[in-house]
Amino acid sequence: MAQTIVITGANRGIGLEMARQWRQRGDRVIAACRSASDALKEAGAEPVEDVDVSRSEGVARLRQALEGERIDVLYNNAGIMKSESLDDMDFDRIQEQFQVNTLGPLRVTHALLDRMGEGAKVGLMTSRMGSIADNDSGGKYGYRISKAGLNMAGKSLAVDLEPRGIAVAILHPGFVQTDMTNNQGHITPDVAAERLIQRMDELTLGTTGTFWHSDGSVLPW
Repeated sequence: MAQTIVITGANRGIGLEMARQWRQRGDRVIAACRSASDALKEAGAEPVEDVDVSRSEGVARLRQALEGERIDVLYNNAGIMKSESLDDMDFDRIQEQFQVNTLGPLRVTHALLDRMGEGAKVGLMTSRMGSIADNDSGGKYGYRISKAGLNMAGKSLAVDLEPRGIAVAILHPGFVQTDMTNNQGHITPDVAAERLIQRMDELTLGTTGTFWHSDGSVLPW
């Protein structure tokens, strides 16, 4: 049965590929972005533009566009990565990443809760760089902090939404060849998208709140 999928940050990279693959299998895809690319339109998604997840007015615009809709899958993909070190510390950049990567998904999910019912699913695109146990290289302060915060938000959402029958997946895509990684990585966006969609398909209330790699392995907090 076809599903209604809402995905943020779908304009390029993994988000675009996820939108394309969901559409190819017959699902309806509503794609939130700041500005829709030609590739997103060609994928058959329904763009909702001028949505900046770091701003309440952008999230309100998305909520309004979804008036009367029922969401089966909400995938919070939008994110940014900057680079800070002890020799180059920029607290404004850290704050920007926190607004987009941590509060953005929480804003979107909270705003759209009444569009989701029992059996709905929420995906959060995090990173193993947000794992405290896995951090053996330091640096990237803003990105690491913001993704660790997202992991905690995701765990709390999983606990609070379970009674409503809504499951939450906290997902690391892998080291993917995108603009964010300067096109370096172990896998391509299409492979990452395929794996992530599979994880969302497999998600149940029995596995809600788990921190997964897209390959299906469980990651340490």
